[in-house]
Amino acid sequence: MKKSKLIILLCITILFTGCFKKENKYIEEPTIEYHIPVVEEYKFSFLAAGDSLIHSAVYADAYKNGVYDFRPMLSSIKPIVEKYDLAFINQETIIGGKSIGLSSYPRFNSPEEIGDNLIEMGFDIFNLANNHTLDRGEEAILNSLDYWKNKDVITIGSYGSFTERDTIPVYEKNGITYAILSYTTVTNGLSTPSGKEYYLNVYDSERVARDIASVRDKVDVLMVSMHYGVEYTHTPVAEEIEIANYLASLNVDVVIGHHPHVIQPITHIGKTLVIYSLGNFLSGQIGDAKQIGLLASFDVNKKV
Repeated sequence: MKKSKLIILLCITILFTGCFKKENKYIEEPTIEYHIPVVEEYKFSFLAAGDSLIHSAVYADAYKNGVYDFRPMLSSIKPIVEKYDLAFINQETIIGGKSIGLSSYPRFNSPEEIGDNLIEMGFDIFNLANNHTLDRGEEAILNSLDYWKNKDVITIGSYGSFTERDTIPVYEKNGITYAILSYTTVTNGLSTPSGKEYYLNVYDSERVARDIASVRDKVDVLMVSMHYGVEYTHTPVAEEIEIANYLASLNVDVVIGHHPHVIQPITHIGKTLVIYSLGNFLSGQIGDAKQIGLLASFDVNKKV
């Protein structure tokens, strides 16, 4: 259609180009202005990191002179993270804080300093929905929510009310609007207190469809963080593939996966970018595959 319009404009220009002669005098042609639409371009860069899984070996190593300081473990990553407009990480272990006692596998609880230090490294989107969100019960969840509400970052997957959970924020970066949702399929057999299911966004295909429908037309880019699959498997299992295909069918732009603690493939399903598993970012797990994490990045470009 644009080509056809251009051809018509060119034809009109030809018809009016030049001068015409009348009574041996040249009369200037009328001026006709053609306005060519200006294409505006917008862009943001996005980085995704895997699991921040703070075992006792990790927080014990961070404890120096009476304080927890994870910066020596993280400092090499800061120059990379800071290059991106947005940086995502899965905070696998809940930050319930030191007041209720730190703990490791199988029921984790992490100090506030890990959040502080990750923010200092440049991370600004934190996933809170995973199989360890409920590890230390309601007190830890409330402490976590209280901790994050005072930070200038985006958190997803754990909320303080149904209203908060169901009100999906629309964000803007560099002229591009986006939303990011979060769900987990695993809870380690633990359940939220009755009537407080908003503490953890557990995956349900019907609710996911409603969430996406409520925001899809409001944003340029829609991303979904998924905690799913089987631990220590490098090949996506049936559950991951089924969910990724379902999200693609709902026109999700990017799926960011985690939980297996090892790297899995990155692929496309139609137009949907699927990062099946990012592996561990920081953990005390032993074994080569568990000690290799993935930083996945992509650019979002918009032309208007």
